[in-house]
Amino acid sequence: MTREFTAQMSTYRDRWRLYVVLMNTTERWPEYGFGRALPVPTLTERTDALGVLGFELVPGAAWQWTECSQVPDNPASPVVLIAAVRVRSWAGVSA
Repeated sequence: MTREFTAQMSTYRDRWRLYVVLMNTTERWPEYGFGRALPVPTLTERTDALGVLGFELVPGAAWQWTECSQVPDNPASPVVLIAAVRVRSWAGVSA
């Protein structure tokens, strides 16, 4: 049975990174660094990065973007963008 997960993309140390959230485990989450702040990784680049990690989008899934404050409860704080999408592991990949 193919398992589904949430993949997220955000900036860390001014560089975009994509990671797959693995709940209830002590395993390191699969992660891919894009090595840049701009431009924001394209849909094709994100899809390719997921492939490198052994995942693909769940059919019909679409990226959802959320805006958060870098400093919670401070509306003047810089904005942090987080993108999320449902993914599934490829056959043979145990995540």
